[in-house]
Amino acid sequence: MKKRIIFATGNENKMKEIRMILKDVGLEILSMKEAGVDIDIVEDGMSFEENAEIKARSVARILTSDIVLADDSGLEIDYLDKAPGIYSARFAGEDTSYDIKNRILLDRLEGVPDEERTGRFVCAVAAVFPDGTVSTVRKTIEGRIAHESAGSNGFGYDPIFYVPEYGCTTAEMSPEQKNQLSHRGKALRAMRDILKEKISEDI
Repeated sequence: MKKRIIFATGNENKMKEIRMILKDVGLEILSMKEAGVDIDIVEDGMSFEENAEIKARSVARILTSDIVLADDSGLEIDYLDKAPGIYSARFAGEDTSYDIKNRILLDRLEGVPDEERTGRFVCAVAAVFPDGTVSTVRKTIEGRIAHESAGSNGFGYDPIFYVPEYGCTTAEMSPEQKNQLSHRGKALRAMRDILKEKISEDI
């Protein structure tokens, strides 16, 4: 049976980015939902890497012959002691819209000057292979928190994450430009190299 890549997410926006970046790996790429997996995963790790691995292992226990990938990503704001960090998705409540989450963060940074609004997006991607081995990569994009939301591309915290050298938020970038620069784009490309090497070893 030909191996597939299963990504432990139900987020369609994320799946679009993943498929765009991993398209030349040569394997079918499915979300866990598309693969018929519907489980609640408790992300109780203390780092992005631990949470990514917990998610990947949870799905790999069910789909033992597939390569399972998972990511954990979030926004670290230095002025807020790196919050929301690993709690980015659950910040202000899991069902709270990102418009509200972004507004709360902007309000907390009210009056804080640009040089103290530094932060980064972090992404860790873990892969669990059918032979039980695990690989993890971590990448970041540095920037600062904007004073207002801007842009309608992207999702999550993209509208408030400003990249000074490009003069715009990640929500104002084209999907192609964002994939080149973003934490997830960098992490997926690093993982793509690991996957290609692993797949070629298995052939």
